[in-house]
Amino acid sequence: MRKQDILQELEETAKKLGFRVRYEKGNFQGGDCRVHEERVLVVNKFLPIEGKITTIARTLGRIGVGNVFVTPQVRKLIDDEVSEKQNA
Repeated sequence: MRKQDILQELEETAKKLGFRVRYEKGNFQGGDCRVHEERVLVVNKFLPIEGKITTIARTLGRIGVGNVFVTPQVRKLIDDEVSEKQNA
C-alpha cells in the first residue's frame, strides 16, 4: 500500500470518528484538540508524509478507533504506535 493511500485512510478514519483533519504550519508535530465544540486533528503541513502518518496514527491509537473498520495494514500501524509509546 502506498504511503499516500495510508495517509488518506487514516484521514478518513479520523473523519469517521468525528474529527476534522487540518494541516497547518507551525512549530509542532500535531495532535487532537477541541475548537468551539468541534473535534480537530491538527497536523504540521511541513512534515514529510511519514511524519504525517505517524502523527495521525499516534493520535488515533491514543483515542482508540472503536468499531471503525480499517485495513489490517493501517490497524497494525496504529497498534505499533500505541505499543511504541508504551515502551518509551
